[in-house]
Amino acid sequence: MPTIESILELFELPFNDLIYRAHEAHRRHFDPNTVQLSTLLSIKTGGCPEDCQYCPQAKRYRTGVQDEPLLSIEEVLAAARAAQANGATRFCMGAAWRGPRERDLAQVLPLVSAVHELGLETCATLGLLKAGQAEELRRAGLDFYNHNLDTAPEFYGKVITTRDYQDRLDTLERVRRAGLRVCCGGIVGMGESRRQRAGLIAQLASLEPPPESVPINNLVQVEGTPLHGTERLDPFEFVRTIAVARIAMPKSYVRLSAGRQELGEGIQALCFFAGANSIFYGDKLLTTGNPEAAADQGLMARLGIAPQAVIHGHAAT
Repeated sequence: MPTIESILELFELPFNDLIYRAHEAHRRHFDPNTVQLSTLLSIKTGGCPEDCQYCPQAKRYRTGVQDEPLLSIEEVLAAARAAQANGATRFCMGAAWRGPRERDLAQVLPLVSAVHELGLETCATLGLLKAGQAEELRRAGLDFYNHNLDTAPEFYGKVITTRDYQDRLDTLERVRRAGLRVCCGGIVGMGESRRQRAGLIAQLASLEPPPESVPINNLVQVEGTPLHGTERLDPFEFVRTIAVARIAMPKSYVRLSAGRQELGEGIQALCFFAGANSIFYGDKLLTTGNPEAAADQGLMARLGIAPQAVIHGHAAT
């Protein structure tokens, strides 16, 4: 199992050595010139009771995000069809809940089934799951469940107090036991140290097995949230984080998620070389902006990167 010290040693390598090692690891397990495209839709926005200090959907913060009802099946299918037409192979549905009540889940299950019928991989992020809920989602056609660890255990309490780290690990265990694939990553640039970034990667890599998908988010600072005004992470440190994640989890998809707009095209290109092979794709991630699909298509074309193909309704691996 990787230790924080062994992960920290990777972070502290000379930049060129780290990127070289990460790219070698990437080529051993993946085509370096394909990227998996995922689209994320907020199916229930705002009004969340949690206190995650980065999140504009927490009802205790004044961010201008309104509490909205669950989208209809027609609205979700329209978004899923548009994502599929733009080349996305996975469609993720997110709801701003602490966790779904049974009546909430009963409304989400038909959405999962409908998206599954389109031939897209299905993913949901609904918060903490109770016993039996992961099994219900799988029966409805869910492929992946997203539940991020967010940060290292030792930094977690500085960002979130309304649920503890073990709550997150318990949900991930329920997801695994139900036979679902795991999408689990974190956020960097929240004021954590490099050692704490290493702690996050070590924790993710120590999950048994490691997550199939690892989204790495660059903090998007939203006015009204407590983390607004935090010193921004150096872009090369973000690239280091991608590279270290690739080396520590060589068979996982490492996804560029929130905050890509702030990185710019040059840093994103370095991230692809360092092992990122999945992106969230479309105009919006839950409530924050994301590069438009056309801009992403243009960047990938200039880099000679192709979207990952779909075989029988599921992304090729």
